[in-house]
Amino acid sequence: MQVFKNFRIIGIDHGYGNIKTANTVTPTGVSVFDSEPTFEGNVLFYDGKYYRFGEGHKPFISDKTEDEDFYVATLFGIAKELSRENICEADVYIAAGLPLTWVKSQREDFRKYLLKNSEVTFTFRKKRFNVHIVGCSIYPQGYSAVIGKLGEMNGVNMIADIGNGTINIMYVNNKHPVESKCYTEKLGVDQCMTAAKNAVLDKFGVKIDDTIIENIIRNGNANIGKKYLDCITEQVRIYAEKVLDVLEKYEYNSELMRLYITGGGVSIMKNFAELDFENVVLIEDICAAAKGYETICVNSLRRGR
Repeated sequence: MQVFKNFRIIGIDHGYGNIKTANTVTPTGVSVFDSEPTFEGNVLFYDGKYYRFGEGHKPFISDKTEDEDFYVATLFGIAKELSRENICEADVYIAAGLPLTWVKSQREDFRKYLLKNSEVTFTFRKKRFNVHIVGCSIYPQGYSAVIGKLGEMNGVNMIADIGNGTINIMYVNNKHPVESKCYTEKLGVDQCMTAAKNAVLDKFGVKIDDTIIENIIRNGNANIGKKYLDCITEQVRIYAEKVLDVLEKYEYNSELMRLYITGGGVSIMKNFAELDFENVVLIEDICAAAKGYETICVNSLRRGR
């Protein structure tokens, strides 16, 4: 969260796997209740319903305005950031993003979706929040995640933003984004998770918890039986190979360009991909996009844009 004039800029990265702000990460999966849930935690009360965040992930949808989930997730992200500073009432400017190739066609609809209530009151963790939404800007998410590295991007550079739902690819040549070379592929980390779970089920007749696969992706290992570990690892490696195939489809060449990898799939590529890491930059901060939204937003507002 950054302060500009008399309002607070809050960057929110609306992922299918996690909802990220500059300082917080929470799984995007949401459960809705008509009455107060038994257990406390990440529970938000808004418009007569209780929403619990942090259990599982949200299924992929190509239009984030399709339901209320991402709007309520926005309120959740705002509450998480304000809570860090013990603030319950504020003027807030939302800085958010969309996949690279969706920005042009969906930016205005998503912006209107996030701005539909200029004044909003809700309860988070039994604290009442009164928020005045003063504005909203939408940015390309992959580019925003590497904005802090822009100064070093001489020559040809490829950005690969590997999210839970999609992979977004773009070129930055001599520090300038190339708008004509932006691509989105529906090959997110969730497909890797599904393939690993199905492989274990097919081979051993066992349902495996997402947490185990996530630990293997994150650490390259897990404290489980070798046969299960080998089965899951094989599927993760296959997914990493598919990602490399996608990059090569868009003319990635390790001898001619530097590759910047960001998003939730960074750990997969770090632990399982056969890459020339001498010319690869891993953006391992999962909050990088949300921080980038805030940075770009502050700079734009200072320039009066």
